[in-house]
Amino acid sequence: MALGVGVLVLFLLVFGVKGCLDSRRDRALKDYNRQVTAIVSSSNEQVSEPFFALLNAGTADANELEQTINEYRVVADQDAKRARTLDVPDQMVAAQRNLELVLNLRAEALRKIADRVAAAKADGENNRQSAENAVQQIAGQMSALLASDVVYSQRVAPLIKQALDSADISGQSIATSTFLPNVAWLTVDQVAGRLGAQRAAGGRGANAEPAPGTHGHGLESVAVGSTTLQPGSAVNRVQAGSNVSFTVKVANQGENDEADVRVVVRIRAPSLKTLSTTKTVPQTKSKTSSTVTVPLSNAPPIGTPVTVEVEVRPVPGEKVTDNNKSTYTVLFQR
Repeated sequence: MALGVGVLVLFLLVFGVKGCLDSRRDRALKDYNRQVTAIVSSSNEQVSEPFFALLNAGTADANELEQTINEYRVVADQDAKRARTLDVPDQMVAAQRNLELVLNLRAEALRKIADRVAAAKADGENNRQSAENAVQQIAGQMSALLASDVVYSQRVAPLIKQALDSADISGQSIATSTFLPNVAWLTVDQVAGRLGAQRAAGGRGANAEPAPGTHGHGLESVAVGSTTLQPGSAVNRVQAGSNVSFTVKVANQGENDEADVRVVVRIRAPSLKTLSTTKTVPQTKSKTSSTVTVPLSNAPPIGTPVTVEVEVRPVPGEKVTDNNKSTYTVLFQR
């Protein structure tokens, strides 16, 4: 009887220890999956989404664009660092190795894109080739972002699932991650068009040479609601509701119709982040005025004078640009 009791006790101890070890293993696998989900969600929501929204908005100022992309790159670096400090179960080592590759690809691509933005957006005849090269390099970094998506979908997520399945752990959600919105961003034309970059062949976002004859626009007037803004230091008092829009009148002063004409509104104030919004006019007719409404994406500061810059971006072949831009002092009030 004593021998039987001893065997039973040993049996219970062995299975008790195994149960504890299995429970600890399962908890570690679940914790790892949960932490990966948090990191990937940050990469998707705090980096990818605002980054491509920024490019789609067509922000005109190169320094502002570079600074903002670098802010997203800092978040991407932090995501990669968080991944490197994870407590990785043995069953997740392969998934972890690929996860680090994914996040490093993203952070490095953003760094290189930020480094090339100023060159890509440079204007002037002497900068055409360097702008072309920069645009091509940015498009190349979009391929790195696509590669990060492929590695995640084909290696990270499947390997996490495999480890959970091997441990008979069910009911776990494995995060998906698609950083590059669509493959159109792999093309040089897409990148050039969104950045408003000039191409070596003469176009802006396209390879065509500008048509013979004069090209260009002039800024005729800017209004907010019923108030037509007066340029210079005179304070324009404007009622600001929940949605503020600028009505910009642009004159095509050249001998050619123009396509994809970008109108940019920037609001600058001390100690505040610059607000910048771009609206594209699909076409302007030669010797004809066009009106475009540019809504602000964020509410302007209330009760503080701000500087409002309105610019019609130069089109291919435009030689005179001194009438494309005007600056106003505006006091938004309720």
